Amino acid sequence: MKDVEKTSVERQNSRKRLRRRQRWTNVYGLVVILLVLTAGITISYTFLFNISEIRVAGQSDMYTAEEIVAASGIKEGDNLLRLDCKKSAQSILDQLLYVETADVDRKFPSALEITVTRCIPAFNVNYGSGTLLVSKKGKILADNGFITPDLPIIYGLDPADKTPGKMTTSENKHKNEAFEAIIASIVKMGNDKIMTVDMSDEHSIMVKYKNEMIFKMGNWNDVEYKLTLAENVMNTEDVKGKKGYLTMIGTNQCSFRPSDGPVVSPGRPESTTEPVTDEYGNPIKGERDPNQEAEFEKRNSNRRTEAQTTSPNYAGYSDNQWSDNSDSQWTDDNSQQWTDYSENQWTDNGYGQWNETPTNQWSDNSSVGNDYGSQWSSGDDSGYMAETSTYSEYEDGGYAQ
Repeated sequence: MKDVEKTSVERQNSRKRLRRRQRWTNVYGLVVILLVLTAGITISYTFLFNISEIRVAGQSDMYTAEEIVAASGIKEGDNLLRLDCKKSAQSILDQLLYVETADVDRKFPSALEITVTRCIPAFNVNYGSGTLLVSKKGKILADNGFITPDLPIIYGLDPADKTPGKMTTSENKHKNEAFEAIIASIVKMGNDKIMTVDMSDEHSIMVKYKNEMIFKMGNWNDVEYKLTLAENVMNTEDVKGKKGYLTMIGTNQCSFRPSDGPVVSPGRPESTTEPVTDEYGNPIKGERDPNQEAEFEKRNSNRRTEAQTTSPNYAGYSDNQWSDNSDSQWTDDNSQQWTDYSENQWTDNGYGQWNETPTNQWSDNSSVGNDYGSQWSSGDDSGYMAETSTYSEYEDGGYAQ
């Protein structure tokens, strides 16, 4: 019995020792793996993947390969893994003015390749007292006091920094977005027909083409689509070769008009009346018109003379004050009321003239104790003249002419 118990205890102790041994084995293995990884990384960053060859490609006719490599800050023997490619590329752009783009790529195990493109002057950015010469990507190449010929001129951007080598930006977020989209679209489309772009108002951008077509593009949204739409409209048979104005209507339509004047409604002739000016030749603003005032005074004088001659019992409208009762009735100081039987409103233009359509008439609703009544009828010049008519009173109280 004792032998059985002893055997059971020994078996339990043996299992515990095996489990402890297995745990320590796992720990040892993990430590070894970590040591190997550490050694491998250390060797990679020190002895392996060191640069032994640097290649320069692309368009670099303004600079030699040695100048480009020196601007990148990279030297042979530098480790590829420890290299910051973006920082090196930006260093090339900052130091070499006429490099448009720069890419730095690792070529394992020991080579490096630098690819550059040269800047091409593409735009004039005018800021009032000077003009920036800008590349296709928007890089400032020069701050000139003149405009470079044959390049589009951009007005109203208000660049925040004018330092050559920096990117052209505006403090106005919307103008900045519009500028980037416009130059990208022009470069992408290969459009050499644009002469000027006015961005003074980012909500109403104006594009002028070399064929003297003016495109009212609107705001800064969907610039590429709008420029493409305008190009398509100019190439249609109805518009091609013409001069005029293109205007965005909504978000997906563009209209063409030969002039920028007001739109004339169909069926209504366009007014050809010359603008009225004062004695110094300045246009008169507002509703005053000396010629009309003189004509009205002449007609009123004729009316007063005619009324005094043909209607002695009439009180004379020249001394009456007419007021609007807001219910289509006009009342004079003699307690007479004149009712408009039409549904139209009468408006006073300030010259003693009441404007209405030529078919409406005013009739006297008051009880006048004589044989004279007055009727207002419209003339061709929209003025109204008093026509005197004689009425006979019947015994039943009715009146007939």
